[in-house]
Amino acid sequence: MSCYEKKPLSFEAQAEKLLSRGLIADRAALIARLQATSYSRLTGYLYTFRTDHDGYVPGTTLDRVWQLYTFDHRLRMLMLDAIEGIEVQIRTQLAYHFSHAFGPFAYLDAVNFPNFDPAKRDFEKWESKLREQMRRSRDIKGREDFVIHFFKKYGDAHHELPIWMMIELMDFGSTLSFFRGVNDEIRKAVAATIGLPDKVILSWLLALNSIRNRCAHHARLWNWKCGCPVLLPQPNKFPEWHSPPLVNNQMGIMLSICRYWLNRVHSTNHWTHKALELFAAFPDVSLADMGLPPDWRNHPLWKV
Repeated sequence: MSCYEKKPLSFEAQAEKLLSRGLIADRAALIARLQATSYSRLTGYLYTFRTDHDGYVPGTTLDRVWQLYTFDHRLRMLMLDAIEGIEVQIRTQLAYHFSHAFGPFAYLDAVNFPNFDPAKRDFEKWESKLREQMRRSRDIKGREDFVIHFFKKYGDAHHELPIWMMIELMDFGSTLSFFRGVNDEIRKAVAATIGLPDKVILSWLLALNSIRNRCAHHARLWNWKCGCPVLLPQPNKFPEWHSPPLVNNQMGIMLSICRYWLNRVHSTNHWTHKALELFAAFPDVSLADMGLPPDWRNHPLWKV
């Protein structure tokens, strides 16, 4: 195995390297971008402009690359906006159906989570994470007033929160684990609020969790491919997902999922309008790299 022997370059040297490869840019402006953005991050957006000879295609400008960078930033904000609505809805439905089936504190009993894997200690890991989230909510740094009020009033009798309060402390990963662990009846009841099979909803949540994590770390999203391709509803019952089919591991399908989900639970939401505005503002962004056909606005999933 060979050793990595490259040495760090000054911002000026980084700029010279990019210019020598054919990037068209004002040198001072390029250095300023590198100082604010980093070489590795900027070249991630330059990658699609590379030729086979380690240079950039003729006409590749810093402005063009920065447009792509800006589009990607706005795409992350758009996806976070959608994921917030989806996360709140799935939390609400989980807490509602679970509490009506088992009671407010039944989430502390592993018997109510038959889809957790005992061999992997799934329940123990999930419960430990919940306890840590609750502990932080009582600390001065992460204080949540509703948690403090509950324990002030009921702390003599209860050391844990009821599920409809605990759900408000869960991050997306904990919520996803909750959905994975409960019995099939509850999963089906929650999925029914979207009108789809629970296995489809689970695959969507897995992909959305990955996207949320990428957004939280400001990672490139526009041409990203999900490691866990999403399941699509059956074509005989849901033909709109298959005419024509969209690539099931790229951002095009994830945007379509967000639109579909939000329209099912918030009929007056403006998310679709925001998405269309974003693409209209950046007409030069490669749709193929997102798994979208040129006429994607006429796809049955996107017809307004």
